[in-house]
Amino acid sequence: MRLTLLGTGDSAGMPLYGCDCERCAYIKLCPELRRGPACALLEVEGNTYLIDAGLMNIADKYPAGSLTGIFLTHFHPDHVQGLFHLRWGNSNKIPVYCPPDSTGCADLFKHPCILDFNAQKKFVPFELGNLKITPLPLIHSKVTFGYLFEHNEKRIAYLTDTKGLPPKTFAWLKQQPLDLLVIDTSFSPLQESSGHNNLTDTLVIHAQLQPKRTALTHISHDFDVWLNQSGSILPQAVIAAHDNQLVFPL
Repeated sequence: MRLTLLGTGDSAGMPLYGCDCERCAYIKLCPELRRGPACALLEVEGNTYLIDAGLMNIADKYPAGSLTGIFLTHFHPDHVQGLFHLRWGNSNKIPVYCPPDSTGCADLFKHPCILDFNAQKKFVPFELGNLKITPLPLIHSKVTFGYLFEHNEKRIAYLTDTKGLPPKTFAWLKQQPLDLLVIDTSFSPLQESSGHNNLTDTLVIHAQLQPKRTALTHISHDFDVWLNQSGSILPQAVIAAHDNQLVFPL
């Protein structure tokens, strides 16, 4: 099981449009430091799955027939916008596993075309070959699932977008020794939001769940700037992930 984080930014990304701060100016000169919207690549036994579809160039990156399926955390635009072009393609159906959100995003449900949406139930595991997936409800402004992926006794939890964890989700994860936790950390400790973690929230969750490694994702402009200015302040087992980073296995 391999997990690569393709997009680790929030909806605005880095560099921020129209921003002339020192950090944005530097990132414009260093494309490898850019942050695109939420998207990850999970590879298991020759199968290729996307987790979220925030990148706009998915149809270019993954030719017809190369995607086994897609897991969506929720239907906010920065997590599904890459599907709007992809859906009109000429290929076999692509299964899309998602929360039971009846409104979706724009007209995706009305015109799914090659996308085959499959609403899942919270805490009800399902299997795709030898990959076991458990949808876990999160705390956000729209119906949102995180996912626990299990394969060959390895466990990855992918949790974005969320503000803390619901008690039942926390209790479920507490029973699962995690090899990797990928978690929404949109803001620095100086900022608060009702729908996203700040670094303090994440470090509390990390300490409580004690995964072998935690990767921060959904990083905002201000948090990116704060991290750069603060230097190396993260615990040893916690990393601020960057785009196209292989986070599992190490």
